[in-house]
Amino acid sequence: MNYILYVVVPCYNEEEVLLETSSRLLAKLNILVSKQIISAKSKILFVDDGSKDATWQMIKSFNEKNKMVTGVKLSNNKGHQNALMAGIMTAMQKADIVISMDADLQDDIEVIDDMICKYSDGCDIVYGVRKNRDKDSFWKRFTANTFYKMMNWLGAKTVSNHADYRLMSKRALEALSGYKEVNLFMRGMIPTLGFKSGIVYYERAERFAGESKYTIGKMFSLAINGATSFSVKPIRMITWLGFFVFIGSIAIFIYSLIRHFMGETIRGWTTLMVSIWAIGGLILLALGVVGEYIGKIYLETKGRPRYIIEEYID
Repeated sequence: MNYILYVVVPCYNEEEVLLETSSRLLAKLNILVSKQIISAKSKILFVDDGSKDATWQMIKSFNEKNKMVTGVKLSNNKGHQNALMAGIMTAMQKADIVISMDADLQDDIEVIDDMICKYSDGCDIVYGVRKNRDKDSFWKRFTANTFYKMMNWLGAKTVSNHADYRLMSKRALEALSGYKEVNLFMRGMIPTLGFKSGIVYYERAERFAGESKYTIGKMFSLAINGATSFSVKPIRMITWLGFFVFIGSIAIFIYSLIRHFMGETIRGWTTLMVSIWAIGGLILLALGVVGEYIGKIYLETKGRPRYIIEEYID
């Protein structure tokens, strides 16, 4: 087969885990080369997403010791999705297939063989999917399941329990390069390519070292980005909500008239206060949702690059 494989690994302040990640991936690629499954031209491509620690210095030292390790340094921190796009678009120029994965070693590298096998069977995209979430806390399981259900309800064809561990063929990457939006949500974008896909299941391990860079704030931001990037349902929900509030206001108006003629208008004080606060809150919520869409339009029309590559070692 001898496919040229590039393994793209976005990194942000990963100095604690990078040495182990590099060692394990090199060992895996050497085994695949010895079995003639992949070409000796295959590489590991680390993408430094504007790290503040010694991540880039470590990547450069890996490259000096082993030319199978390459690296891309972004000029500043652009976020995981943009760093991932920078890596796979760089790798697309030289690779037959590209596998993306996180640097924390939670993704099982042993299923790379199965991914390549599915590619050989005709799949242009192979998703790495967690078998279960037994090791997660109740809160994390609940929020993750809610996220995937919400995305599918909104119209984004996401793969449940799949993050960014996947294989993509050169043809799929070339098709993805035609997507020009700045606000990236890869889990929703890639299924829209429409190519034949497959799934490989694996057990997700604990993080090897360090702390996760995906804070609650970043996960919430990713969810909002996904919801507003692939659906206008939130705006339609506001329309329907406004309709029901209008119907409710008619009911309150009739109720107020009846109370007025009964001489008990003072008893409507609570209803009036609740109505004012409820409607005020709904208006602010509606403005926030509409503003989110307008903000995306504003960013997209600027046409600024998703990322700027400061240095590339190969």
